[in-house]
Amino acid sequence: MLQIATGDPRPISKQIVDAVRMKIATAELEPGDQLPSVRGLAQQLTVNPNTVAKAYAELTAEGWVESRQGLGLYVAPPRQRLSDAERSRRLDEAIQRFLHDVIALDFAPDEVQARLHHEFLALAPRKSA
Repeated sequence: MLQIATGDPRPISKQIVDAVRMKIATAELEPGDQLPSVRGLAQQLTVNPNTVAKAYAELTAEGWVESRQGLGLYVAPPRQRLSDAERSRRLDEAIQRFLHDVIALDFAPDEVQARLHHEFLALAPRKSA
């Protein structure tokens, strides 16, 4: 279901959070879908169960998943999880991080925009399917 990259500078729990968010945002995981248990995902990824529990706790706190007593974690129904101001702030931060990473690669701005556009289009079929 999920994969982690050992060379990724992000902590493993952050990689798990980001992967689940992406799967929900692209409709690979839909509302009501059950997530693997903490122990099951930890075994699958060969990571400490506490790492998975931390990621799941963050996803629950942000409203991406919901806990059903005795049943496990499920993808929560869609809702706006962040205020418009917070969404805007996070977008600005993400754009700044992206620009700082990309500027050193010396690509023309129109090529960067074209590649971004292509990646968004590649995600669209999964989200609308």
